[in-house]
Amino acid sequence: MFTLISVVLAAVIFEYSNGFHDAANAIATVVSTRVLTPRQAIAMAAFFNLTGALVGGAVASTIGQGLVDTDIVTMTTVLCAVIAAFAWNMATRLSAAFAGQRSLRHVAIGR
Repeated sequence: MFTLISVVLAAVIFEYSNGFHDAANAIATVVSTRVLTPRQAIAMAAFFNLTGALVGGAVASTIGQGLVDTDIVTMTTVLCAVIAAFAWNMATRLSAAFAGQRSLRHVAIGR
């Protein structure tokens, strides 16, 4: 039970930090071109990110349909993957040497 709570907590922290990347990528263009105000862009991004998380499930379905061997991948493995993704997120966020687009989903899946 402790591992499950740890995975959920780590995933929430990771998703919060991942929002820094996603928000900047999604919002920068519309704000810099003055199509939307920063407040409008953030509200729109928050709405559609939440809607996508609640309604969309295609990626989770794909991973759950045989891509991951559940006999090998345990909750501890998932916890380690989420921690690694968070570390990668922070490294790319805080280091100018890693400038450029980075997909955190690729870190979690291993591509």
